[in-house]
Amino acid sequence: MKPVLLLDVVGLTALSLRSMPRLSKLASQGWSSELTTVLPAVTCTVQSTMLTGLAPAQHGIVGNGWYFRELGDVHLWRQHNRLVSGEKIWEAARQQDPGYRAGNICWWYAMGMTTDLTVTPRPIYHADGRKSPDAYVRPPALHDELVGHYGEFPLFQYWGPTAAIQSTQWIVNSTRHVLRNQAPDLLMAYVPHLDYDLQRFGPDSLQAAQAATDLDGVLAPLLDEAEARGYAVIVVSEYGIEEARKPVDINRTLRREGLLEVYVQDGKEQLDPWTSRAFAVADHQVAHVYVSDPADVKRAAVILRATDGVDEVLDREAQARYGLDHERSGELVVVAEPGAWFTYYFWLDDDRAPEYARGVDIHRKPGYDPAELFFNPADRLAKAKAGLNLAKKKLGLRYAMNTVPLDPTHVRGTHGRLPDSKNGTPLIIASHDQVPASIETLVNGGRQVPAAAVKQLVLETQGMRSSTTAALL
Repeated sequence: MKPVLLLDVVGLTALSLRSMPRLSKLASQGWSSELTTVLPAVTCTVQSTMLTGLAPAQHGIVGNGWYFRELGDVHLWRQHNRLVSGEKIWEAARQQDPGYRAGNICWWYAMGMTTDLTVTPRPIYHADGRKSPDAYVRPPALHDELVGHYGEFPLFQYWGPTAAIQSTQWIVNSTRHVLRNQAPDLLMAYVPHLDYDLQRFGPDSLQAAQAATDLDGVLAPLLDEAEARGYAVIVVSEYGIEEARKPVDINRTLRREGLLEVYVQDGKEQLDPWTSRAFAVADHQVAHVYVSDPADVKRAAVILRATDGVDEVLDREAQARYGLDHERSGELVVVAEPGAWFTYYFWLDDDRAPEYARGVDIHRKPGYDPAELFFNPADRLAKAKAGLNLAKKKLGLRYAMNTVPLDPTHVRGTHGRLPDSKNGTPLIIASHDQVPASIETLVNGGRQVPAAAVKQLVLETQGMRSSTTAALL
């Protein structure tokens, strides 16, 4: 059996590849193609489609988060793999080879995943409210190996205003460690570095090109080692990042129309999902709008279609055209126009914004917030305050990182809708020159490879079968 290294180089497009000589060499030695992503084109949804070969309506991951109706709360970035329905790549492989071994380095929904090896960011939440960097690793002995060799997981370089290449370097080091010492049949790794400066500065910026060059340098030793150890390398990308020009405050629109409600604590407003007639879970360029009373759906749709920056408003019937008609989806799914994206903001006065709005707080915010990638430019002391807070952390003191701007116009890159240009279209690259039979006509005909075909592609590369082949093409 041919072992496979499955690399998720998030944000990889033809534009980025121009600044990546080592990855370009891999593509020239094997084959490459554009990849047809899914709606919404966001991490959790696309990864789940790749690993199961199913559409979001089947695997259930309708975004990076959604409104959990049974709990009455919005949750983003959950971890448990039981949220993902469907047979995963390695589970299909074990039907044919019970001894098949798989490892996951930072692909999402890692908690409870049935891989043999798992590594994923998992902070320590102390009893006094502090948060310290760490990772969830199984088997447990691997945790001490990785931390002993490469230090603690660099959580504050993984996301937020200090997000940088150190987190990707740690992931690549850990992937090489597992490759060298465990040699699983399938090893998956997620490398996030392109996500940062492409959202901060835009895909056409000098910073974006430099980020691609830096990432290529970090990936080169891993690609060399995989080749030396006889691994086939398959590189995928979830989405391409396109220029962001227009933030759309979708929840503020619903509030002004009397559909969204808030409640007040300590002088700050909080979203009230329990009594709101309609509210949006904003997720880049796609928003799930949850409407409590069916009688309000038509009115909400009319309001949203009239909102500047909105391209499509999908009811359940329209959602089915995109394979997104799942019970977790909103009664309406809203897609932004090219260049537009949705904020999660629901307050009308920044003085009334909730405490978490000015911090990096991905689990409490009821929507995605790319402004977390910035120090507040309006606060000249923002970086100094962040340094002071980190010093407090090391002393065991509690602190609040109030550094994030409430001005969304700083964001220059976005994704989520289906791509509008070749530069915004994700890629798939394989190191082996023989194109698997299931996608040969697509690749040779210059057509895009579906994200749902990745599962079959891995299995065929390893000489195995998949029951999902007929549904992919």
